[in-house]
Amino acid sequence: MKVLKYLSRLLATYTSPFIILTAVVALLWPSLFGWVQQGDRASIILGLIMLTMGCTLSMEDFRILLQRPLDIFIGSVAQYTIMPLVAWSLSRLFHLDSYLSAGIILVGCCPGGVSSNIMSFLCKGDVAYSVGMTTVSTLLAPFVTPLLMLWLASTSIDIDAWGMFRNILLVTLLPVTLGCFFNYALRHKTYFNDVKQLMPGISVICLALIVGGVIFTVYPHLQQNALQLLLVTMLVVFLHNGLGYLLGYFVGKIFKFNTAKKRTISIEVGMQNAGMATVLSRNFLATPAAIAANPLAALSVIPCAISCAYHSISGTILAGLFLWYDKMKEK
Repeated sequence: MKVLKYLSRLLATYTSPFIILTAVVALLWPSLFGWVQQGDRASIILGLIMLTMGCTLSMEDFRILLQRPLDIFIGSVAQYTIMPLVAWSLSRLFHLDSYLSAGIILVGCCPGGVSSNIMSFLCKGDVAYSVGMTTVSTLLAPFVTPLLMLWLASTSIDIDAWGMFRNILLVTLLPVTLGCFFNYALRHKTYFNDVKQLMPGISVICLALIVGGVIFTVYPHLQQNALQLLLVTMLVVFLHNGLGYLLGYFVGKIFKFNTAKKRTISIEVGMQNAGMATVLSRNFLATPAAIAANPLAALSVIPCAISCAYHSISGTILAGLFLWYDKMKEK
């Protein structure tokens, strides 16, 4: 158990390099991850990630939501307006293919990423606020994400909003609720607290599997249009994520948040649950039937997969820059 706990901490600390390594392995040997895309396995893996999130939530976290409703409201509104609208604007600015456009918009319409809580901790942000924002945006996702996709992306492709609602409910809200129940019912059990320390590592491995599975799906398209497709998509993902950080911080300044809260809302707005976007894209935009009808449908998964890896990398860099600024200020 000590070895497993150590490995879990190691994976949580070096999430970005591990995700990048997985992506490289998937590009070299894509068949290794083919099993992830079979049946409902990707949805189950995402559900496991959300279960681990739920197991880390305590009654104290929910008390924080009740104690700071205005802060949480401001953060949630920023989350679900800035990122979807920036994604939509970038897709128009770069004249993206309709499926690539739908993919980046889907990333923008998803809730905050779980790893954002770690980044807030690293840069001396307001961790309680970070957990509160992630929790609320995740709980709102089954309702808000399909509606935003219907509004922003349905003009170019068909969006199954009802199916998306049910899927998000099953793979996010239900596992998070179960995790909260387990945490409450078993919080005094030694074995459960041991298992909880393994959950960060489990979550990172699951995210890596989702990224690998996505690369397996889009590999034929990467072979055909590799350089141009990757460069354009990476630029859009870079701008989307960077503008999210910048505008999130600006919202904090408008509402006169302290430094810790400004850093947190910046990270929360900029970092999305791209793993969820990846699974939703596979289940509703890049389905086998959709790809058979139009092979370009597979492109919708590419922005989601790149965001999976890049958001963790950029979050780590941003947290480091905040700490570097603090050291320079002290000098």
